[in-house]
Formats: sequence, structure tokens, C-alpha cells
Amino acid sequence: MNLHDRVTDIFDDHLVTLHRCQEELPATIASASELMVQCLLSDRKILTCGNGGSANIAQQLSSKMLNRFERERPALPAIALSTDSSTITSISNDYSYNEIFSKQIRAIGHEGDILLVISSSGNSASIVQAVQAAHDRAMQVIALTGKDGGDCARLMLSDDIEIRVPSESTPRVQESHMTIIHVLCDLIDQQIFGTETY
Repeated sequence: MNLHDRVTDIFDDHLVTLHRCQEELPATIASASELMVQCLLSDRKILTCGNGGSANIAQQLSSKMLNRFERERPALPAIALSTDSSTITSISNDYSYNEIFSKQIRAIGHEGDILLVISSSGNSASIVQAVQAAHDRAMQVIALTGKDGGDCARLMLSDDIEIRVPSESTPRVQESHMTIIHVLCDLIDQQIFGTETY
């Protein structure tokens, strides 16, 4: 296979995955946005976390909430738990890498807050412990996963929401997670600040 064909195949696979998301996930994504809006309108906050590429996606959410997405509007409270390198390295050094998010959640998470976790497999130990810590703090969880949902899917409570990308490919899952984050930001802005024509 030449490089041109490989590029085309990757784009085709990406589009197939996004089309499956378009068919299967709108109701779940809409419900997640409503949960996030309810949290924000109740003067609560959204905590978000992920590892590696998923950490980047989590930080994209917090930056678009705190700053802006596509319109001028007030800042919305969101914290990415992967951004404080001193805290993360001290926790992983003194205790365990698996606790880098859960210790933060137990310190700053409160009842009524939302934890949004991102994991392409759903099996990351640090994410699993984050979900458990959120439940201990009476927080609802929104999980962006892929593949079979992994351990995260099994930890979901009845009022939690899992948004599972229908793909076995980590790159395709992460690409779709980024799109879902943008959709959530748009829906939150629409519900809180009204429809804006572009």
C-alpha cells in the first residue's frame, strides 16, 4: 500500500467511526450536556481527567469552559486534574500513580459536582480510582470510553452517563472523544446562553 492510500484509509476509518457515533450517541450526549448544565446552574463545577492523549482532551474541555468556545460569554467552572505537575508527581512519588486523580477529587470534589473522565479503553487504574472517589463524594460521573467500556462501564451508577465510542481503535476513539467534547461545549452554551446564529 502506498502512502496516499494509507492516508485515505485512515480518513475513511475516521469518517466511519464518526458516522457510527452520529447514529448511536446523540441521545446520550444530549443527556450528558443536560446533566452538566444542571450542575453549572447549581453553582457547582466540572472536574475532568484522562491520561496521555485523553489528558489533552480533558484539558480542551476545561479551557473551553473557563475561557470560551465559539461565543463571548461568562467563564464556566471546570478544572482539568492533569495540569498540576507538582501535585501529580508528588502523589505518584509518595503514594501511587493510580491515585493522581482520586486524591484531588477527595480534596476538591463536592456533592453536586460532576466528574468527566476520558479513557479510550475504560481500564486505566487512575481513572477507575477517580470514578470511585467521585462516587464517594456523591458526584455524578460522565465517562467517555471506547471499545467495551472496560472497568469504567462496570462502575457506572444509575445516574451516571457513559458515552462509548463504537470502535476498537484507540486513535479513532480519541478523535471521536474530541468531537464529542466540542459537541458538549456547544450544547452547554446553547442551553445556558441561548441560540446563536453563526
